[in-house]
Amino acid sequence: MKKIIAIAALGFMAATLHAEPKKLLVVTTTTGFRHSSIPTAEKILEQLGKDSGEFTVDFVHQPPGKPELKRDATDEQKAAYSAAEAKWEDSLKAALQKLSPDSLKNYDGVVFASTTGDLPIPDPQGFLDWIKAGHAFIGIHAASDTFHHWPGYIDMLGGEFKRHGRQVGVECLNKDPQNPADAPLPLKWDISQEEIYQFQNYDSAKVHDLLILDKHPETGEPGHFGVSWCKMYGTGRVFYTSLGHREDIWDTDADIKDRKNTPEISKAYQAHVLGGIEWALGLKGEPVKP
Repeated sequence: MKKIIAIAALGFMAATLHAEPKKLLVVTTTTGFRHSSIPTAEKILEQLGKDSGEFTVDFVHQPPGKPELKRDATDEQKAAYSAAEAKWEDSLKAALQKLSPDSLKNYDGVVFASTTGDLPIPDPQGFLDWIKAGHAFIGIHAASDTFHHWPGYIDMLGGEFKRHGRQVGVECLNKDPQNPADAPLPLKWDISQEEIYQFQNYDSAKVHDLLILDKHPETGEPGHFGVSWCKMYGTGRVFYTSLGHREDIWDTDADIKDRKNTPEISKAYQAHVLGGIEWALGLKGEPVKP
C-alpha cells in the first residue's frame, strides 16, 4: 500500500513539474493617456513568464500611426484627421479581436497593463462572463483608468481611478504576507517615488486588500487608502496593483535615466507582480474573501 502511495505521489510531482505553462494575453492598448513605461512593462512581463516557466505571454499592442490633430488645423486637415482616425480605430478593433469569446478560449488569463480609456472590445459582457467562469484578470496601474463608463468592469476590478497628485515616496503596509503577491515584501515596504492613485468606487469591505497606505499620500491625513488588492469574481480571480507608473519601478537596470527607486525596489515590485499573476492563475495561494 505504501509503495502504491509513493508511486502515486511521484506521478503527481512529475505531472506538476511537466505541466504546460499557462497562457496570458497582455493588453497595452490605450485610447486615453499613454504611459511611457508601457514598453518596459511589456518587456518585464514577458521576462517574468520566461524566467518562471509558469506562463507564456501574447500581446495586444497599440496599432501604429495614431493620428493627432493640431489646435490650429485647417478644415482640410480636420477632414484628413477624421479619415485617419477612423482607419486607426478600425485597426484597434481588429487588434482587440483577441478579446472575443472565441479567442479567449486560447488563454488562461488577461493582463491590462496601463490601458486607458474606452477600448472597443468585441463582446464586453462575454469578456466579464469569461473571467467569472474561472479565468484570471490582472490589472496593473492605469487598468483602473479604463472603462469609466462601464459599471460591470469597475465592479469586476474593485475600484476606479479618481485622481493622483505629484509623485511621492510612500510606505506601503503589507496586509497579507501569506498571499503570493505580498509574500516577497516586508510588512512595511518603502517606495522612494511613485505616482499614487486615489480611487472611487473602491470599498475595502468588498476586496481583499494586499497593500494599503494608512495616511493620505499628499496631506498625511490618517485613513485607509488602497494600493493593491485581489478578489474573487465568480470563480475567476482578479488581482490589481496601482503601482507601475515609473520605468524604475518596473526595471532593475541601474542606468535608467532619472532613477529614483533602487534596483532592489524594482526587484520587489517584479516579485509583487509575479506573485499576483501566480495567484490569479491559481498556481499559488488560496481563494480569498473580502
